[in-house]
Amino acid sequence: MVSFDAAFRQTLAELFAWRRDVRRFRTDPVDEPLLRRCLDLAALSPSVGNSQPWRFVRVSDPLRRAEVVASFERCNADAAEAYGAERREAYVRLKLAGLREAPVHLAVFCDEATETGHGLGRATMPEMLRYSVVTAVQTFWLAARAQGLGVGWVSILEPETVCETLGVPCAWHLVAYLCVGYPVEEHADPELVRHGWQQRLETGMPLIER
Repeated sequence: MVSFDAAFRQTLAELFAWRRDVRRFRTDPVDEPLLRRCLDLAALSPSVGNSQPWRFVRVSDPLRRAEVVASFERCNADAAEAYGAERREAYVRLKLAGLREAPVHLAVFCDEATETGHGLGRATMPEMLRYSVVTAVQTFWLAARAQGLGVGWVSILEPETVCETLGVPCAWHLVAYLCVGYPVEEHADPELVRHGWQQRLETGMPLIER
């Protein structure tokens, strides 16, 4: 039986606290074995019916990256217009992606046609496949942070455009687009808190009793 002592539990709590959404990256390349270790740890994530539906795609081609950046810029401009004047000014001051600086881009998909797992656990909740992919993203994120890498999750994108740009199978659904690299700065508080967008609502998890 594996036992984890108090020192490990404290370090784990610190890792959770320091897992931040990074938008400001150094351009230094990421060591390939280091990236692979993080991906291998992500492969240990739980999945519905042991389906392992995650598909990580590294986006290295400059033209494909440029298409993703263009998609972000279109979506970001549209999102800004949805706010009133004061909130719009705050929005446009935010740095919401490190797409141009991050040395590694990873598009993470859910293979919704996978036969692995034989359909166990998803007949009534098929969305469990996508939730399984989210667990892999979180595991990768924590593994990267433990290695000194930063990860930024970019959601201001057109999923169909990303799928077409990368030429992935039509049964793959985009769950996350990740920027990975060494952060320019280290901070434990969320960037959106530091820049006045939104304070955290609670210091802990609220529990609803029924």
